[in-house]
Parts: sequence; structure tokens; C-alpha cells
Amino acid sequence: MLTAIIMAGGSGERFWPLSTPEKPKQLLNIFSDKTMIRETVDRILPIIDRENIFIATNELQAKAVINELQDIPKENIIIEPAFKDTAAAIGYTSLIIETRLKDKLKVDEKIEVVVLASDHLIRKENEFRDVVKLAAKEASENGVIVTLGIKPNKPETGYGYIEVKEDNALLLNEVYKVRRFREKPNLETAESYVASGKYLWNSGMFIFTTETIFKNFDVLMEEHTDVFNSIRKKIDKNISGIELTNIVREDFNHFEKISIDFGIMEYSKNIRVIPVDIDWNDIGSFNALEEVFHKNDSGNIVRYCDVNELDSSDNIIIADDIKISLLGVKDLVIVKNGNKILIANKNRTQDIKKIIQK
Repeated sequence: MLTAIIMAGGSGERFWPLSTPEKPKQLLNIFSDKTMIRETVDRILPIIDRENIFIATNELQAKAVINELQDIPKENIIIEPAFKDTAAAIGYTSLIIETRLKDKLKVDEKIEVVVLASDHLIRKENEFRDVVKLAAKEASENGVIVTLGIKPNKPETGYGYIEVKEDNALLLNEVYKVRRFREKPNLETAESYVASGKYLWNSGMFIFTTETIFKNFDVLMEEHTDVFNSIRKKIDKNISGIELTNIVREDFNHFEKISIDFGIMEYSKNIRVIPVDIDWNDIGSFNALEEVFHKNDSGNIVRYCDVNELDSSDNIIIADDIKISLLGVKDLVIVKNGNKILIANKNRTQDIKKIIQK
């Protein structure tokens, strides 16, 4: 039985001032008339029933998520009582999925889970759905965790990389063993990764069965398993929403704050990767918009506003209800949302969260 966990608890700090804690990037309609989380749900609806799609979010954003996704059962909006990173979020939501669906399984049927971000852009949707089904089959039949690796088209320093155990050229939509995960490299290292042909971008999308993920927690994150065992005794398939959140609130305080990448993916011995070409972008910063939107004759990207420009090029301008004049400026990001304005050099957009935390 194929299910989905859509991770929707991030604050999108690198998209400030468009993104705020109450209305983060996934709740913005940046690329179409749909919000990014709506696009994520619609992308998988052809292969996963609404009743089997679960949203992992937090108390601050839960109301907005529920309003945005009214076709998803309200009890499938899982509200984490504290942010303890993705290991806790994925494990906790997998536990709820297992509790809710175990009585519906056929003999020998397993629960496959695909973990997706709520704020990624995927243009080749049919190819994406096909590879998710392939990954779910591999995960179920062989008891492995499968991740989707993006074939790099440039030496990108903003992504983590996956090194593949393979001597021959990597083929799309084939299953390979993972040698190791690599952190975001410097430019020279990224160039060597791409030249070798043995590295893929880490998309952060994972597919596994609930049985497999909890076995990995048992071996690699025993303290998380202890918390899950405590939670398992308290939850009931008929309890949901803030009532369930309050029941597990104390347990959540015992989770170590750690990502599933550091806790499991980097150490597990049963990880597989499928190289894919799905026109993917994680939209990690404003700079990513250059790969998505058309530039005008000056190389500027202009969204939602009028711009008067002279001798100005390669800027990104997003604003509401205002006319902006540019004179002799280059490589800037200018964003206005309400009474908040950001003006930043394009090579510093990864640091936006540092300035809003002051």
C-alpha cells in the first residue's frame, strides 16, 4: 500500500520577506496559481489515494495547511508539538501511518512510504510518478531505503551529493547501491564529482516500508526507538489533530534534534539510489528563480511589479503594488512584501536567514 509523507514544517527563511513562519514558502503560489504544497499533493494524487497522503507540519502552520488542503482528511494533518528535525518527524508520521492502516492491509502487503518536500519544483511529473512506483517496488521487495538522485548538469555547491557504487556509466531509472553521502562541496570538489560521473545530487526524497525504517531506527537510533515505543502505547487510530499532539508533547521533548540524513541515511547499509531526470529544483534560494523564470532583455527577472531600468542587469525583483526604478545596479535581489523589503547581493542570498534572526 503506497502512502506519502509530505514534509511541511519548514519556515523558508531564505525566502524572506515573501516567506514568514506563519506563511512559509510551501504556502506561496510562486510558480503558478497553486501553492507549492498544493502542487506537491496534486503531483502524487494519480498514484496515491487522498486517504493515504499525510502532511507533517507544526502548530504554527497547521491551520493554514488544513485550509489549503481541504480535500486531504483533516486527521491526516500530523501536527508535531516541537521541531526535532526530520528523523523525529518522519519516524513519528510513519508510526501514525502504520497505526492507521495496519488493519487495512491484505495478506503479505506492506506499507510503502514516499517522503517528499512540500516546496520542490518537479516539471516532469509523469516520469516522477513512474520512478516513485519503481522505488516503492524495490523498497518493498528488498527491504531497502531508496532515494532519488538527480543527475547533475553543473557543479552545484548548494546541494549534497550521493556517491554511487558503480564502475560503469550510470543509467537513468536503474537501481544502484550507495557508497556514501557527501556534504555540500566547494566548487573544485563539485567539479570533480560531476566529471567522475559517479555522483548524483541528493534530492531529499526517500522511499521505504514502515517495517524497514523502524528496523533502521532500532539499529542506528536506539534513543529514537525508545521514544517511538512510548508514543506507540499512547496513540490510537481514532485520535488526531491537536488532541494527539498534546498526548505526545512530553515524548517529543526526548527526541534528539537530528536529520534523518545524519541519523540513518549516512550510516545505513541498505540504501539504494535511482538516478532520475525529472526537471527537479529544490528552490533553495531566490537565485534558483533564474533557472525557472524568463529573463528580460537586460537579464533581469521581474515578478508582480513594474520596473523602470537603466544600465541595470542580472537582478531579481519581486514586489507587490509598487514601481521600482533601477539605475546602474547589477546582481541584486530586491523583494518587497507588505512593509518589508529585502535588498541583497545575489551571492549572499544563502545568508538571508542570518539577517532576519538578528
